[in-house]
Amino acid sequence: QVQLIESGGGLVQAGGSLRLSCAASGGTFRRYTMGWFRQAPGEEREFVAAIRWSGFIIYDADYADSVKGRFTISRDNAKNTVYLQMNSLKPEDTALYYCAISNSPYSDVPKLQVEYDYWGQGTQVTVSS
Repeated sequence: QVQLIESGGGLVQAGGSLRLSCAASGGTFRRYTMGWFRQAPGEEREFVAAIRWSGFIIYDADYADSVKGRFTISRDNAKNTVYLQMNSLKPEDTALYYCAISNSPYSDVPKLQVEYDYWGQGTQVTVSS
């Protein structure tokens, strides 16, 4: 059974940084897409970033426009873990952040919730102004 456990959320001032981690268990995920979504109160869950296996040892990543240049996604396949380094945080980044895994071979980085098969419970990120 696949399980995803997020960690690293917390309260930070605007301009600060946090690093989220998501540890996956119950399988080997080297060839899977691992991603992050977030949901603010009263809002729909939205794509943040994902990193996709594109063959051999090559991975490609994509980001939501709102986080490009500030967030960086990375993965450690030996640890079955995906990370989200978040810099220059803004109050509008406040949300519950979810880790997700897609086991389908998409030709591009998947950005829709329906394209993901497994989800974590979320970790709260709060950015104060």
